[in-house]
Amino acid sequence: MKILLIEDDRRASDYLTKGLRELGHAVDQAFDGEAGCSVALAGGFDVLILDRMLPKRDGLEIVKALRAVGSTVPILILSALDEVDERVQGLRAGGDDYLAKPYHLEELAARIDALARRPRDSAPISRLKVADLELDSRNRKVTRANRKIELTTREFQLLEFLMRHTGQVVTRTMILEAVWDYHFDPKTNVIDVHISRLRQAIDKGYDVQLLHTIRGSGYTLTDDP
Repeated sequence: MKILLIEDDRRASDYLTKGLRELGHAVDQAFDGEAGCSVALAGGFDVLILDRMLPKRDGLEIVKALRAVGSTVPILILSALDEVDERVQGLRAGGDDYLAKPYHLEELAARIDALARRPRDSAPISRLKVADLELDSRNRKVTRANRKIELTTREFQLLEFLMRHTGQVVTRTMILEAVWDYHFDPKTNVIDVHISRLRQAIDKGYDVQLLHTIRGSGYTLTDDP
């Protein structure tokens, strides 16, 4: 089984990695939330184990980011916070199981085996296409009419979210929650700026415009005028 472990305590991470590898699993490590989220979004793992409290990006933010793009990878959340509210938050965010620290390796191994056995929905499509615009989420590549388009990480996440909702109107609130993980309006023009940059990147110079603003509602990505 291929496992991604996101844990900022390097001693704890190395100990758990050693134990899991001795059980025959392949384990990749990440030591902060930002790096871990980037690796997790690239996909290819059977199970994700992550700490609840991480530097740079909180564990629950990673869970939400993965679920927002349709990832169905089983997620086990580790945490020293054992209150009921914490467990509920983790599960509601999209986690599949929650294990309080300190834990026994034998129990953790049994839990990830159980997660791997659970039936899952089909893996999310990694190649998306709208007209001649194509996005490869696995390789983080975007092209239009076979011309490569360079995007920042946030622009890529925004485009992927729009393409996974092709033909639908997505609101600013939906974008804030899925792409920025904001559950409030920061009262800034951050979405307008990124939409403008994305429009320049994917539509400028093409006869067919794909990214549309729906006044008073939000945005939609479609080749249907």
